[in-house]
Amino acid sequence: MPEVIFPGPEGRLEGRYHAQKSKDAPIAIVLHPHPQFGGTMNNLVVYNLHYAFHNMGFNVLRFNFRGVGRSQGEYDQGIGELSDAASALDYLQSMNQNAKHCWVAGFSFGAWIGMQLLMRRPEITGFISVSPPANMYDFSFLAPCPASGLVINGTSDRVAPPRDTHVLVEKLQEQKGITVTHSEVDGAGHFFEDPHMEKMIGTVTDYVTRRLGETSR
Repeated sequence: MPEVIFPGPEGRLEGRYHAQKSKDAPIAIVLHPHPQFGGTMNNLVVYNLHYAFHNMGFNVLRFNFRGVGRSQGEYDQGIGELSDAASALDYLQSMNQNAKHCWVAGFSFGAWIGMQLLMRRPEITGFISVSPPANMYDFSFLAPCPASGLVINGTSDRVAPPRDTHVLVEKLQEQKGITVTHSEVDGAGHFFEDPHMEKMIGTVTDYVTRRLGETSR
């Protein structure tokens, strides 16, 4: 497992990085769920997203937010975690200066952080937002949402109820110039426990593969 340590705003951050042989491979970072509720970069959704992107030819990095695992610092209500994500993207870009595509994927709390990063970094060309907690966090900063992406959730999610996700998606889909695709996994809960993980990852893979194919024409 390729462990990496890179500088963050409050000290070192711990991550896992998988590279491709191609010098111009696309890049992606994957953001984990809430640090105060057991969220780490080894969460199964995050782990599976990481390998899905790697299998699609991406240089991919997942990491622990401040105060998690070997990452230094303390939980900072999402403000510091957004800075951590920006540092992770800086680190990934420094090693992959020829990358033509840059994606961000996040799960739950990580989806909220990922969408904020999207607003700050115009080089991000696509996003995957898994189980975004629209009932807990304000997503109104997405005005307008600067890139197209996929929102995916389970129909039996009790942590981030589907009705709140629907409201978020409807607002995003009203915006011009981008396309926000929404997919639901029937019967899946917040964490996509088996047998739903495979369906979720398959949907993400199909979506990203299609987007990459469109841009390569």
